[in-house]
Amino acid sequence: MLSQALDLLIEFLPWFAAVYGVNVALYFLTGWALIAFQNRWPERRIQPNRRGEKRRAKEQKQSVLSLLVTGGCLAGGLFAQHKGWTLWAPLELSWWSIPLMAVVSIVAFDAWFYWMHRFMHTKLMYRFHAEHHKSVAPTVWSTYNDDFVDAFVMQCYYLWAPLILPIPGLVLVAHRLYDHFNGTIGHSGFEFYANPSARAPWPMVCVTFHDQHHSRFRYNYANFFSFWDRVMGTLDPKYDAAVKGFEEIAEKRPVIGRPAAE
Repeated sequence: MLSQALDLLIEFLPWFAAVYGVNVALYFLTGWALIAFQNRWPERRIQPNRRGEKRRAKEQKQSVLSLLVTGGCLAGGLFAQHKGWTLWAPLELSWWSIPLMAVVSIVAFDAWFYWMHRFMHTKLMYRFHAEHHKSVAPTVWSTYNDDFVDAFVMQCYYLWAPLILPIPGLVLVAHRLYDHFNGTIGHSGFEFYANPSARAPWPMVCVTFHDQHHSRFRYNYANFFSFWDRVMGTLDPKYDAAVKGFEEIAEKRPVIGRPAAE
């Protein structure tokens, strides 16, 4: 029994190492790329009187550690699917299965994220979520600044989803990549994405959505969409107006077609 467990662990470790290594590399590459771009447009900073950058070193250190959990969840889900430990076999990749399961996975993850995020804000669990909220003015380095318990609760979707949903492994990886870029941009603290689809009556969100969650704590718990927050009454009452305000800034001083700010 012990020998079999050790054999499985040895078989799993390359999966974990590959997923973790890619996650850490993307964390730093995406972060520095966004900083190089966004700092040229200071008027797009959402919280102009706060500077979350002072926490960079602490957040980078904690993120490298918490990504062990996030990477482990994704690697574990992919490995379990590879071994056939699933309720359903993953669908074959095709012109219809890829977009179908991508939509299913993203919608399911957003629902999971909303309710688990609210769970992490309860008295029972907030002590594990408090580390993430030390970033009152989040930056690209805040994305994975999580306690291990917090990281597992929020990211274990990647562990259980491929066991009960027929999500092809490549689609799950693509979902995780989308989640990474969405999360890093969502924590960046700079708004370049405000547009009518990010406010009522549409369900999409922009950077302001999650930035308000960090600055005001009690609102905007979802990830990809505003649907759950609108239905459950947890949308920041200032959100739609804030999006409209950034749309007006973009109209007056567009990024494309003008010189970068000095």
